[in-house]
Amino acid sequence: MHPERVTADLAARLTRATTVAGACQAAAATIAAHSDVMVAVLLHVHDRLRCVAATGSWQVFASVLPGTGVSGRAYAAGRTQTVTDVTADPDYIALGPPVAVEICAPVVDRSGRPIGVLNLEWSGPVDIDAWRTLAERVAADLGAHVDRLGGPPAESRSEKLLRYAGAMTSAASERALARVSIDAARDVAGLAAAVLLLTGPDGPGLAPPTARPGPLESRLRERLAAASAAELGELVSRAHRHGASYTLGETGPPTTRGYEVLVDADVCTLISVPVGPPDAGGVLLVADEVASRPDPTTVNLMELLAAQAWSCLDRLRSLHKLHEQAISDPLTGLPHHGPFGERIAAATPGRTALLAVDVDNFKTINDTYGHQAGDRVLVGLARALERALRHGDELYRIGGDEFVAVVEVSAAQEAVGIAGRLAGAARALGRTVSVGVAVQRAGESSDLTLRRADAALYTVKRGGGDGVRLAPD
Repeated sequence: MHPERVTADLAARLTRATTVAGACQAAAATIAAHSDVMVAVLLHVHDRLRCVAATGSWQVFASVLPGTGVSGRAYAAGRTQTVTDVTADPDYIALGPPVAVEICAPVVDRSGRPIGVLNLEWSGPVDIDAWRTLAERVAADLGAHVDRLGGPPAESRSEKLLRYAGAMTSAASERALARVSIDAARDVAGLAAAVLLLTGPDGPGLAPPTARPGPLESRLRERLAAASAAELGELVSRAHRHGASYTLGETGPPTTRGYEVLVDADVCTLISVPVGPPDAGGVLLVADEVASRPDPTTVNLMELLAAQAWSCLDRLRSLHKLHEQAISDPLTGLPHHGPFGERIAAATPGRTALLAVDVDNFKTINDTYGHQAGDRVLVGLARALERALRHGDELYRIGGDEFVAVVEVSAAQEAVGIAGRLAGAARALGRTVSVGVAVQRAGESSDLTLRRADAALYTVKRGGGDGVRLAPD
């Protein structure tokens, strides 16, 4: 190996390199021409070290996190790393063919700031000191040339989409997923605004906005929020009927029918992409107030984004449904023992009241008319009792014909009044219930409060049912 020949060869190749990728490929090819070595050049792009050029290796990592592996360590430390026994280095990532020696030098710009790494690996012994010196010189020359060309390349649109896809997969709620999806659409498409319309029980509606919507996006959301259900439905159905579409940014032709609400928000450029299935999905609208010409590749990226968004949304909804099934009574849909235990554990002494409710003569209904008839009675009563409660009150089914309402009150008589409404709701269905009321005392466990409410309930039962009783203080 002749260092001067290597550096002279590199200087000639870099002179001809007019792009950052070309410069990195020139460095890899130059070193490989003078040694049986595996070369990789990685530059820092967004949050990762991305491989821009490589040669000699059967497998190459496309990217690594700064601080990961020997390459990441060299970048983070800003110092050359030399590994003579890869089996003893905890950061070494094994690749093929087998490696005996690794030298990794930081690629620095003209100010000395690390912008990447030059990684060299050999299968056999080499002159480590000579190669370390040469690697640092090549890395410096490459870094200076990359700096002159404008620095490491910007994150590509596919790389952005990949990064956002990971964030979408890890989103813990529909709101978080919508925000990531909208941010991704704007960033990847390079347009000013994006909105997501999703079909719900009441028809299409706007998904939550991002934390900082721009002026166009704010106007667009304002116009769509004021639009009729028919107008929103047309935007969604058009995307699902005809597929993704985009404008040419040309002025003069009349606005496509159904898009007037978008034009009213000053939209001049539009990409419209269907999301999910026609009966449950929606549409992703990506827009700008400046006339431009989206291309088919941009639209394809938006379609990939929409597909990922729907896949994640469908997973979140399925998980939510499974969670609801796990905590809810399958007959009435009311929460049962587990959620009830969590709720009364957080009760406030002196303000939380438990209303124990039991259906009168329920066994007679089952014995006379059968269990299906009994189930229908329970479902009807559950709905009636829910309607009789105030907003914020909670109703649980904790046994066959046993319910408990948890209410927050300022006085015991307020709880008695709510219990009376429950009894009245049952009578309106042609049934009767017995209700026991207990307000949690200071220092009293929730279990004891419930036992007092049960005791009051059975006092009503012994008196013939169809009534309310307050447990004594």
